[in-house]
Amino acid sequence: MTISGKPAENKMGVMPISRLLFTMSLPMILSMLVQALYNIIDSIFVARLGETALAAVSLAFPVQNLIIAVSTGTGVGVNALLSRSLGEKNQKNANLAAVNGLFVFFLSYLLFAVFGIFFARIYFTVQTSNPEIIRQGTTYLSICSIFSFGIFLEIALERIMQSTGRTIYNMITQGLGAIINIILDPILIFGLLGFPRMGIMGAAAATVIGQIAAMLLLLYFNITKNTDVNLNMRSFRPNAEIIAEIYRVGLPSIIMQSISSVMTFGVNKILLLFSETAVSVFGIYFKLQSFIFMPVFGLNNAMVPIVAYNYGAAKKDRIMKTIRASVTAAVAIMLVGLAIFQIFPEQLLYLFDASENMMGIGVPALRIISLSFLFAGYCIVIGSVFQALGNGVYSLITSAARQLVCILPAAWFFAAEFGLHAVWYAFPLAEIISVVLTTVLFRRIYQKKIQLL
Repeated sequence: MTISGKPAENKMGVMPISRLLFTMSLPMILSMLVQALYNIIDSIFVARLGETALAAVSLAFPVQNLIIAVSTGTGVGVNALLSRSLGEKNQKNANLAAVNGLFVFFLSYLLFAVFGIFFARIYFTVQTSNPEIIRQGTTYLSICSIFSFGIFLEIALERIMQSTGRTIYNMITQGLGAIINIILDPILIFGLLGFPRMGIMGAAAATVIGQIAAMLLLLYFNITKNTDVNLNMRSFRPNAEIIAEIYRVGLPSIIMQSISSVMTFGVNKILLLFSETAVSVFGIYFKLQSFIFMPVFGLNNAMVPIVAYNYGAAKKDRIMKTIRASVTAAVAIMLVGLAIFQIFPEQLLYLFDASENMMGIGVPALRIISLSFLFAGYCIVIGSVFQALGNGVYSLITSAARQLVCILPAAWFFAAEFGLHAVWYAFPLAEIISVVLTTVLFRRIYQKKIQLL
């Protein structure tokens, strides 16, 4: 509080942009790098169980990605509304956004729990006839879905902390969850330290235990450290207006990220026409690229509340400085990733115990798909700007154009006409088209919203 009794300005409205973006994004970048590292290590251990296990986990990825899509997309809506309310000094609305956000997160979890109990096996049988892949995949996906309340509530609580600028706590909790997962993976998968050998079930168990531990710690931090938002649920009643506002911004993000699951599912079906090894390579690519993309997502998670807050406070210059700094940093990160994938594809694949056949498919795949990194950083940042300004539908348009209109038809055509090697070119082609469309839409939103401030 200031001497006059008015609330002090949140740092998102006054701190120099470069320092603000750095201090808010660094904890999230570090925590997401740890998250990406445990994703990679998880798959490295699974690969030691054989290509069948790796293929099963790769085929499960679209559903896991859908869980993340629903949770992070809902989080975008909560984040934008909460940050904007704080920028407008509307404490009541901020509290309503937080508690209604927790409510819809829990409802979303229930849907995936039902899927895990009744539909996981069906999901695998429509993709493959290999009984071992079906068995291992069903086991893995059922556990991850039934116990997904950990990741749902973890992301909900992260977004609430993020909206108030307290990202250091997200770094601590995500780091804890990742470390627990990394420690438990070999113990539960291979039966170390007196534990039974659980195989792929152990990989799933390690994942959900890490998520639940992170969620519990983050709940503690929100209750004890977050003074800007009150999470009192005792007199809670769902607020239809607040929930509608959350999904007005968040639903396009959910759909946008869900499109990625549809794309991955479709590409997996195309790759299965050639071999299960091709599916494993595609799964490995997604694990590896997460180590490049996660820092950009961490940067984005810091940028969104800054842009939303300053839009609520009508500070045009701070909005544009934040966007420029974010694009520059994202492009730099992606260029580093491109260099790694172009120079060291063999070494990356060897991490996953790659066979000679997998190397033959994987080396050109990593080099070709990573060409899309040249353009992805810019598109990711501007897509999040759309969400921060309440125009998540623009992000939906660009994502759908890239992944459904471009990648899937192109991958199918290249597969039919030129074979497996050509499938990978669908990815950089789609990203080039996305750059053009994203730029056109950003100019429109700049003229309609930012320029008028």
